[in-house]
Amino acid sequence: MLEIRNIRKNFGKLEVLKGITFHVEKGDVTAILGSSGSGKTTLLRCINFLETADEGTMVFDGETFDMSRMSRRDMSRVRKKTAFVFQNFNLFLNKTALDNVTEGLIVARKMGKEEAREIGRRALDKVGLSDRYGHYPHQLSGGQQQRVAIARALAADPEIIFFDEPTSALDPELIGEVLEVMRELAREGMTMLVVTHEMNFARNVSNRVIFMEHGRIVEEGGAGEFFERPKMERTREFLRGHQHEYF
Repeated sequence: MLEIRNIRKNFGKLEVLKGITFHVEKGDVTAILGSSGSGKTTLLRCINFLETADEGTMVFDGETFDMSRMSRRDMSRVRKKTAFVFQNFNLFLNKTALDNVTEGLIVARKMGKEEAREIGRRALDKVGLSDRYGHYPHQLSGGQQQRVAIARALAADPEIIFFDEPTSALDPELIGEVLEVMRELAREGMTMLVVTHEMNFARNVSNRVIFMEHGRIVEEGGAGEFFERPKMERTREFLRGHQHEYF
């Protein structure tokens, strides 16, 4: 479904991504793990063209793209089949929850307002916010705001959703409500690529794990094997440091 080949990215003299290659199959929930500064978020932003890769190839839905020379038209075509959930919600503060969900459908996809609102209501219902259609972001908790952001992603009917640390901006007691929505999406077969520090999610919800360090993939594979039989000493060291989070 999605294949990334040899993606590289520099910021000045700093080489952030050093030839990353991996693939995602339909229905996969792939967790990307690694310490801060390992390149996880930059990787995700390059895949969604929020950053321009210096080198790399994307194969998506049978089409091959040079990631360093993507045209606006090709970016738009790929983005219409994907969605991105940011760690800081990125909601319009002057719009209600329902308007935040429908804005992209109406403006970018030229959908009729009533059709968009019906889709938006269904998406908000799905994330447990059927009683918050008319609430503004300042009237919602952080967890509710992130669920609005997930509803916005779902409303676009994407083939894959990219999540960039979706719980990192939340107070600890609000993390569970967002992860539960993501668990339900996984059960329904939604393809997801998730940069996360949530080890329990990575172990119990994802079916594949990518572990990064210093801009490279150290190890990748099935979630069960990754956590129970890691091959690389650096992976074992990383997991020992986080053992309390998933046992």
